[in-house]
Amino acid sequence: MPEKTVSGIKDFLAGGFGGACTVVVGHPLDTMKVRLQTQPTPQPGQKPLYTGTWDCALKTVRNESFFGLYKGMAAPLVGVTPMFAVCFLGFGIGKKLQQKTPDQKLTAVQLFNAGMLSGVFTTAIMTPGERVKCLLQVQASSSGPKVYKGPIDVMKVLYKEGGIRSIYKGTCATLLRDVPASGMYFMTYEWLKRALAPEGKEGELSPMRTIVAGGFAGMFNWLVAIGPDVLKSRLQTAPEGTYPNGIRSVFVDIMRTEGPRALFKGAAPVMIRAFPANAACFLGYEVAIKFLNYIAPDL
Repeated sequence: MPEKTVSGIKDFLAGGFGGACTVVVGHPLDTMKVRLQTQPTPQPGQKPLYTGTWDCALKTVRNESFFGLYKGMAAPLVGVTPMFAVCFLGFGIGKKLQQKTPDQKLTAVQLFNAGMLSGVFTTAIMTPGERVKCLLQVQASSSGPKVYKGPIDVMKVLYKEGGIRSIYKGTCATLLRDVPASGMYFMTYEWLKRALAPEGKEGELSPMRTIVAGGFAGMFNWLVAIGPDVLKSRLQTAPEGTYPNGIRSVFVDIMRTEGPRALFKGAAPVMIRAFPANAACFLGYEVAIKFLNYIAPDL
């Protein structure tokens, strides 16, 4: 059966709605992920600040209330909504660039390539949003003085310290994470979308099947992204000058002081978060596409 084409405008709008759904569902576990990844290395004989995901959640709620899990959400909500809009737009463009006819069915490799292009598209929005989010999440978990009052204040301080370059610190690390991970993300979703569809109705999924396909797509995305994400979080939250060679310095330092296992810090909350957050994303996207098709079929 031929692929159903979606206009770029609908991809953009529906992707933005899906992104907002992702943030609301997934931010608490993202907060735990960042705090686990960036907690200080304990001295010999000392216990780590957080012993695991559950311990991090309990301490966050105990010290900051339930809303502590949503610290820093404004930045990703403002950034992720347009980011996902651009992400789905980029994926749509990536598919169209490889299609000889509008209804050509793409292979898994071609879907992966289209997904990688979407990862390139989103970096300009993702990098500053991630930098602000990580700094606010780490600040909230520390006992030291509060440097930042909120997302806007973070941007002001970063710009004053190092201009646009400081705001975009971690761009290469974000590309290293998002390009292959986005390829895996969309390839997995599209493959599952075909595999789970009823016979003769390829691509037409019930809400529950959409949740399953989107959830597993998110998990496979993070299987690829978790290592580079640790490097990115360390780089973006470190004081200026800590890692003179960027992500390469972060990698060397982690290997020397903590070993390869450190690259998987925060994996538990990531995987717990990945399924519901990305299930919400794709369900939101598919619902929005149906709504847009209903109110503006010619858009």
